[in-house]
Amino acid sequence: MAVDTCTTIFYVDDDEDDRMFFEEVTQQIGEKISLFEFGDQMLLQLENPPPYPSVIFVDLNMPIKDGFEVLQEIKKAENLKNIPVIILSTTNNSDTVNRCLDLGASLYVQKSISLKDLKKSLEYVISIDWQSQVVTKNNFFYK
Repeated sequence: MAVDTCTTIFYVDDDEDDRMFFEEVTQQIGEKISLFEFGDQMLLQLENPPPYPSVIFVDLNMPIKDGFEVLQEIKKAENLKNIPVIILSTTNNSDTVNRCLDLGASLYVQKSISLKDLKKSLEYVISIDWQSQVVTKNNFFYK
């Protein structure tokens, strides 16, 4: 699989360990990354590029502004709404997954405790042609 060196992945998660694991895996697969602890920090960067994200990963359970709110703000912004937003969360509750789908997320990935599985998930996400991907209930949840 060819890696696009112009890609910047945005990831927001209040958990420092999760951000460190994510950063380690993105380095392994040769991707550029911008990490954020809070949703507001990432939203501010999104409005003031560069860098420009090719894909955005959002944790759901964060203080101040949760992942649902971050997702809603991205999808209502004309200049951001077409950027794929991937929810990366520990929960696999069907109501939560369906809510993310309804709010316009592109994919729901269940967090893994294994770096190997996280790497597999990231490689899957960056392999998708988001310009032609049609999001359906059948292809929305990845674990």
